[in-house]
Parts: sequence; structure tokens; C-alpha cells
Amino acid sequence: MQIDYAILGLLSWKPLTGYDVKRVMQDSPFLYWSGNNNQIYKALTKLLENGFVTSEVQYQENAPNKKIYSITESGEAELIRWTTSEEPEAPEFKKTFLIQLSWAGRLEPEKVDELLTRYEKIMKQQLAMRREEKRREKNFPNRSEQEHFVWEMLYDNFVMMCEADLNWIQQFREGLQHFRREN
Repeated sequence: MQIDYAILGLLSWKPLTGYDVKRVMQDSPFLYWSGNNNQIYKALTKLLENGFVTSEVQYQENAPNKKIYSITESGEAELIRWTTSEEPEAPEFKKTFLIQLSWAGRLEPEKVDELLTRYEKIMKQQLAMRREEKRREKNFPNRSEQEHFVWEMLYDNFVMMCEADLNWIQQFREGLQHFRREN
């Protein structure tokens, strides 16, 4: 993920501190990013130098001062340019569980089923979490009906991926029944 553009997108929603940016990114299922705070602040500094954002210090009596970043018109234009010019990337399907499962053909069917049960529990939790986030409209940038719709669809994508994995688990279990009968 190109962090600069993710930050510009978040700031197009509303002004945020660097800490707020990191928190929203950590909580989002589709703004995945595994970096550290320094990378966010370096990106914000670069965006500031390029005139894509402005910053304002908010003084607080009983807490440290906050630096709040806002997107500029040129930042909005850059975000739109990037959004419309970049080719979508093919999705990365890196599921450690599938690597783990790929060696499960050596196990008894009951042990494979135990692995599936543990994965199923995780996927059910993910599904419930994404449905609840969508229901609460967590991090939805409610600026227009179209943006609201886009964010609903992003959450729907994650819900459908979780549901697809749960269906796959069911199919896997049905196939395992054949091997239980043979043994």
C-alpha cells in the first residue's frame, strides 16, 4: 500500500493527527499496513513539503499539544489523480493457514478437522467483526451518498471473503467424510 495516498484519503475524510491516522489504519480491514509510527510521520512531513497537506498545532492545557493535518486542494487533486491513474493490483492471497494445511494430508482426518475448526472459529470472529463494523459504519467518511456506498461495498467485500472461506471449510469437511469411512 502506498501510505502517502492512504493518508491523503483519510485526510479527505476529516483532519486527523498522526496518531489518529495510525489508529484508523490499524482498525481498517482494507487499509492494511504494517509499518511503524515513524513512517506515518515521515509521510506526513513529505506531504506537508509537497503542499498536499497543512498542519495546525492545537494547544491543550492538560495534555501534549496536537498537530492536526488537513488535506489541501492540491492534495485532493493528487489523490484524485492517483485514484484514477493507477492500475489495480492483483490481490495477494497469502494465508499462512493454507501453508499449514498443505501438509495436513499426513494427518488423521480428525486432526485435519481440528485444524479446520480452529480456522473456522477465526473466520466466524472476522465475519462478525466486519458485519458489526459495517453496521456501526466505523470509519465511514460520511461526506456523500456515493462515498458511503463505496465504503459499504468495501466492507461487503470482506464479509463475502469470510463467508466464502466458511463455505470452503464446509466443503472440505464433506470431502473428509470419505476418508473417515475408508479408515
